[in-house]
Amino acid sequence: MVMKVCVMTLGCKVNKYESDALIYNLKLKGYEATDKLGFADVYVINTCAVTQEAERKSRQMIARCKRYNSNAKFFVCGCASQKNGKQFLEKGATYVSGVAGKIKISEYIDKLAKNDKRYLKKHNRIEKLPKDYEDDLFAEQTRTRAYIKIQDGCNNFCTYCIIPYLRGRSRSRGIFSIIDEVSKLDECIKEIVLTGINVTDYKIDGKPALLTLLTELDTFGKRLRLSSMEESLISEDFAKGLASLNNFCPHFHLSLQSGSTTVLKRMNRHYTAEEFKKSVEIIRKYFSSAGITTDVIVGFPGESEEEFEETYNFIKEVGFSGLHIFQYSNREGTVASKLYKDLPSKVKQERFERLNKLNEQLKIDFIKKNKRGKVLIEEKSDGYYVGYTENYIRCYIPIDNKMIDDLTDEIVEVKIEKLFHVGALAKIIK
Repeated sequence: MVMKVCVMTLGCKVNKYESDALIYNLKLKGYEATDKLGFADVYVINTCAVTQEAERKSRQMIARCKRYNSNAKFFVCGCASQKNGKQFLEKGATYVSGVAGKIKISEYIDKLAKNDKRYLKKHNRIEKLPKDYEDDLFAEQTRTRAYIKIQDGCNNFCTYCIIPYLRGRSRSRGIFSIIDEVSKLDECIKEIVLTGINVTDYKIDGKPALLTLLTELDTFGKRLRLSSMEESLISEDFAKGLASLNNFCPHFHLSLQSGSTTVLKRMNRHYTAEEFKKSVEIIRKYFSSAGITTDVIVGFPGESEEEFEETYNFIKEVGFSGLHIFQYSNREGTVASKLYKDLPSKVKQERFERLNKLNEQLKIDFIKKNKRGKVLIEEKSDGYYVGYTENYIRCYIPIDNKMIDDLTDEIVEVKIEKLFHVGALAKIIK
């Protein structure tokens, strides 16, 4: 009987890529591997520690899986176990590793399948973080949009963030390895998203090379997107280079965190609000209809009402197309946890709600500015084709039952008609 393995993922797209690679490796070994929660002989939980809530959910995942098979073996890896492996052993994990060597989990599952008694005992194997990029993960891409990991680690050491301590220093994947993976993508995949812990820091031979990589990938004829990037990446030359590409999608997720320069300084973010605004202006100079989304942390320790108002007004002035809003989460081991006193939860919640209300209006304003777009159709849902424009507007296109062809995985030009659900109602331009 074939052993069934369920791989559950919490957190970022990098974790998802690594889980998909593990699933692919397990399938090659002959196991029945899936990312759908259900009965399994073995559960692999790829954890997250970016916030206290993420770490709590990572611990809870073991209990969720036990409801399907209380006799299963549990393998735990990722940022939360890198931070504290013991907490997962106490929850019943058989094997705990960290960020490094995730692919080795499949080797231990092999031992388990062969009933090697040495591997039935609890193991805590947190490896030393690598200095070079671990290029042993290759994910099978089966979706319309493919995520390609190009980088790991971070050198920024923002005062609120635990990730550099858990993921290690920045390290980049070799360009030929990336090109090789992209060359093997199925024809149905029409879009590539380059992802990493800090994509901005992608380098070749120690020199910034993200534009070089994008230029090479542009030749494959697939839409190209970047995941979250830093303000320091944006320059006249970089934006001009992007504009010269045939397939780049003008959606920039440019991390802000705060619109107050004094808060940014306490965060160790290395730019002012004015410098960030100049980067946005450069983007809009070359991409007039660009979608510009961002991350914002509310309630950073010591954030005064005046500083929050600066952030609120800055966001309104810039006119982002959408926000990802987070309430500050105190992470033990970070500089902020040692130097600054946390704000009351009530204050953080009130500021979150105010920004969230602004966010809804920003989304509406951005959609209203757009009249047309090219949508990559990813799925069918409740009588609509659903997908995203190049600048990341979620569109719902009524399915015409008279049409013979299924348009899933196709790119269609649309007219954006009005607000609808969490995006816009659109009509195919024939």
